Amino acid sequence: MYEPSRPKSVVHRVDGNRAPDTAAYPHSSRGEALDIQLAGHLAALLAVTDELGLDDDGAVRIAAQVTRLRGSHPVRVAYPALADGADTRTLHRRARDLAGRALLVAASRADTAAAILAAQRMDAHTAALEAPDRAGAH
Repeated sequence: MYEPSRPKSVVHRVDGNRAPDTAAYPHSSRGEALDIQLAGHLAALLAVTDELGLDDDGAVRIAAQVTRLRGSHPVRVAYPALADGADTRTLHRRARDLAGRALLVAASRADTAAAILAAQRMDAHTAALEAPDRAGAH
């Protein structure tokens, strides 16, 4: 049988035989990519912590880790106090999940300080979820 016709290559040639110079594009190592990912998870965790109104040592330590990884201070927003009966359980679940993601990336990167902090935040948010009469308290 006949071979079906093939579409043109998606690789754009500069001078007919050479591929474009890829050295002009920024590249990051796996470690740098993991640092960026870890900083993102920790920054999101910090945002949820701020949204919960938890002005505690954990928030300060999270901000310090984000600063270490990014080289700049994270943006922090002052949220109004949560009203009684607000959906703090959902925020604690989100914070616990973000801390878990941060823990996985920190462990993959062998970043002990960030891994310990993430595990402690997971424990704190799990305890807040399990508290029967103080579901939103920390």
